[in-house]
Amino acid sequence: MWRGFFAVIFAVTVAGWAAASEPAAARIILLANSDDPDSLRLAHYYAEKRGVPEANIIALKLSLAESVGWHEFVRTLFQPLQDELVKRDWIDGIAMNATDGLGRRQYAMSGHRISYLVVCRGVPLKVTGDAEMPADPAGLAVAPPFRTHTGAVDSELALLAQSGTPTLAFVPNPLFRKDRPSVLDLGQVVKVSRLDGPTPEDARRLIDQAIATEQIGLIGRSYVDIGGPHAAGDRWLEETVKALAELGFDGDVDRAPGTLPAWARFDAPVLYFGWYAGEANGPFIQPGFVFPPGAIALHIHSYSADTVQSPLRNWVGPLVARGVTATFGNVTEPYLEFTHEPQLILQALARGDTLGDAAAYAVPVYSWQGLVIGDPLYRPFKVSFEQQWRERDRLSPALRPYVVLRRMRQQERAGQINQAIWTGLEAQKTGSTLAVALAIANLQRAAGDVAGARLTLAPLAERRSFTLAEEPLATMIAQRLLEAGEAKLALALWRTVLGTRKLSSDMRIEWLRAALETARAAQDSGQTVRWQEELNALTAPVTMAGK
Repeated sequence: MWRGFFAVIFAVTVAGWAAASEPAAARIILLANSDDPDSLRLAHYYAEKRGVPEANIIALKLSLAESVGWHEFVRTLFQPLQDELVKRDWIDGIAMNATDGLGRRQYAMSGHRISYLVVCRGVPLKVTGDAEMPADPAGLAVAPPFRTHTGAVDSELALLAQSGTPTLAFVPNPLFRKDRPSVLDLGQVVKVSRLDGPTPEDARRLIDQAIATEQIGLIGRSYVDIGGPHAAGDRWLEETVKALAELGFDGDVDRAPGTLPAWARFDAPVLYFGWYAGEANGPFIQPGFVFPPGAIALHIHSYSADTVQSPLRNWVGPLVARGVTATFGNVTEPYLEFTHEPQLILQALARGDTLGDAAAYAVPVYSWQGLVIGDPLYRPFKVSFEQQWRERDRLSPALRPYVVLRRMRQQERAGQINQAIWTGLEAQKTGSTLAVALAIANLQRAAGDVAGARLTLAPLAERRSFTLAEEPLATMIAQRLLEAGEAKLALALWRTVLGTRKLSSDMRIEWLRAALETARAAQDSGQTVRWQEELNALTAPVTMAGK
């Protein structure tokens, strides 16, 4: 017995050493649907962009539906893929002359050398229980909430290097919270990531934006939306807030019940973590909203990835459709304790891990509901902030202000308030932006320099148009000017905001109420009357016909 045990240990260790000596891209396996031309094109596109050998593409004839039953999953996907990986020596396994009740071949496994399995759009998303499933294994005690055979296809594929795993409930992830997992642990899990979205173009953009962002680093603001239904999730998000502050990101935290409102500030959301709603809402669905390059977003919800091919339903599809580079989701109810933990994802990415490694670090179980969308090789923190700061003049005008804001935030945390103000003022000389101006004014007010804050913000009242991302900033600047006694300047901003474009009714109602306060303070009776009449019309009760 011991001789066999040490033989397995040796085999796994040698496989681990061999894998470590090869570039990760050379050890990626791409899985595509041979019946879906777009799936095949995506696999070849990724291979070309990331230097993955074409021989590493495995195309199987699969269902075009997002959901498949267990028997079909095993027959068309799991077993053919596992057999092919063993045949090509990607997985070290010896086949037995036995199959289980689902038709899964029994193997004696001893590790693998796959860096990541990349599942391409067109491969089924979800596996569901069939009418007839094999009896539960003897002695397997499963609590009622977890007595389900439904799971994410990707989460099942993570166990390709294991044999005979139960289909009921879940299997613990040996890589969870392991900063330095052993070779044995690594040999049990195939790290899986998916390139998918509402359109083939959306899926391809995941690749392009990951590669582009690695050249300049992650640039933008952070947003954390706390106030969900369970204390544990709020604790995770509070830890995320602390980590973001330590990284120096300028950002906002919303602790109010409900999700972010449509009128919330949401410019350059390169990092978003929040919960809890069934459908994308608020600023995410404003016409024209797009994420900045490289953005990572996680919205905790039980069915966030019930489908990933709708730009409107749930969360994952809408996020990808609006340009996110990496996101996470659940195909059905996972229960909070068994989902990807946001603070762990951020911790792993910030220390330089790839998306694929961070996802494996942050999820406690496999053969369950979770999945990750994005390029597993993506390293959002590959470029240090200091390099970004040195090379900021090379950045586009849309991105440069957010490098300035991050430097200002770092200086503020270090107690260097005057230095932070100076950094902002210097940046404004080469191109004034609302985001930097507001940050400067907030620091000036905190330091007691109300006159300085007024001088910083006053020129912005001359602007005659704002972008979608600038509108909430303009309303915040209007409020600061009103507080500084500059009601007429604040009123000019409100007129521009409310006349720039057609706003959703809830956003217009919210902003009309604030604008009315300013119009009254500016003693502009005509504007007050007009806005009050509009507000009355928007908030009037709807009268049913015949009543």
